Amino acid sequence: MEYVLDMRNICKSFPGVVALNKAELKVKKGEVHALMGENGAGKSTLIKVLGGIYHAEEGEIFIEGKKEQINSVIQAEQLGISIIHQEISLVNSMTIAENIYLGREPEGKTGLYSGRKTVKQAEEILKEMNLEGLDPNRLVGTLSIAQMQMVEIVRAVSKNPKIIVMDEPTASLTDKEVDSLFAAIERLKSRGVAIIYVSHRMNEVFHIADMVTVFRDSKYIGTKAIGETNPDDIIKMMVGRELTDLYAGEIQYGTTDIFEVKNLKNKYLKDVSFTVRKGEVFGISGLVGARRTELARAIFGIDRLDSGTVLLDGVKVTARNSKEAIERGISLVPEDRKKEGLILAQTVKFNMSISVLDKFIHGIVENTKAEEKFVEENIKLLSIKTPNTMQIIKNLSGGNQQKVVIAKWLATKPKVLILDEPTRGVDVGAKAEIYGVINEIAKQGVAVIMISSDLPEVINMSSRIAVMHEGKLVKILDSKTDDISQTNIMFYATGGKK
Repeated sequence: MEYVLDMRNICKSFPGVVALNKAELKVKKGEVHALMGENGAGKSTLIKVLGGIYHAEEGEIFIEGKKEQINSVIQAEQLGISIIHQEISLVNSMTIAENIYLGREPEGKTGLYSGRKTVKQAEEILKEMNLEGLDPNRLVGTLSIAQMQMVEIVRAVSKNPKIIVMDEPTASLTDKEVDSLFAAIERLKSRGVAIIYVSHRMNEVFHIADMVTVFRDSKYIGTKAIGETNPDDIIKMMVGRELTDLYAGEIQYGTTDIFEVKNLKNKYLKDVSFTVRKGEVFGISGLVGARRTELARAIFGIDRLDSGTVLLDGVKVTARNSKEAIERGISLVPEDRKKEGLILAQTVKFNMSISVLDKFIHGIVENTKAEEKFVEENIKLLSIKTPNTMQIIKNLSGGNQQKVVIAKWLATKPKVLILDEPTRGVDVGAKAEIYGVINEIAKQGVAVIMISSDLPEVINMSSRIAVMHEGKLVKILDSKTDDISQTNIMFYATGGKK
């Protein structure tokens, strides 16, 4: 069978980085083809070459057997290529219907733009995608992130493409929305549309994909039929080795209580109380809307508390802002590293040392040698893959960016470190490295609070797990005495009571 897409020997470089080295991808009509690899393996770069965002230095692209030179996004769309990127690119001040047909506005009988026709066509495609619950007249700015993601997907489908690329499409979706997406993918397959599905989520890949291609270190490693492989094989292809101990050894139970949260209340939190031990990894779990991030923000002084107390070593340290929190020994690695944890246009050195820059400044003179030594030591300690300390942070993989954020906050020498979704968007190899870092931090006596939506992660890393539901802490499960299973955590996370 002729491939609808055949990319051969694609090469692309950036300053100091080889992003693609003779990469290839072949996809058939009506096939869901998963594209996997660690962060920095070259997946996103290949997709941007296909979409006309980047221009490859070498290689060939064939669409339905015809060699094409893709020089722009418009040209890619004209060839039937539609890409759904991770970053949402909708116009908040416009309606769902207007966003779906932006740049392709339907015309009425007069040849002018027809708002009525735009809404009618939007209704039809939303129904086709099983999304009748979304009102096409609703402003996009009023939608949740998950709903915006679904609108992005609908917009791509509305272009009647031959090839749709979905780059981590379920990152912000609920289980119900993921089911709707998968049903839509099956309908697209039946119409002969080829789907390139980029994901770190192994269970999704084995559920929806027909084939899987793996990249590693900017190179094509291999392609396998889903029915002829298994997750362990894929992981080995991705990381180049067996990954037998993902969670990096024993759970850290800690020693004596060091940190206490008492009766925290605000517009999000409902009388939350718990303690954390010195050297413990304490997990916090819950579904979307459980207010786990809001709890972290309140402890760190970002969100105002109406009442309640935070104590460290028995002393009240309730922070009014993040600066106070840091001074009192509390640090927070935020959920969104790109928006809240890093300055993407700056260097590794700048991002890593900014939280402790005063240590390297004496009067008006900066001790650049001491700063450079500090940064290099942390790069080595956390195994951060970067050409040098002056590499621009946005050019690093997601896993290495996350390790820079962790290093930045470890530099403040916290007694309590809060990690909000520490491995979100990070590949399996980098996850294992981050888990190792977390355990080492705990072994040094730091009280680690790990907020995570990944149930296997929170189960395998935490000594105890606080389960939240709609702003309440409903249960603390102890790994030594309780049934810490995904089923039991979900029971409490959905508001169940025993």
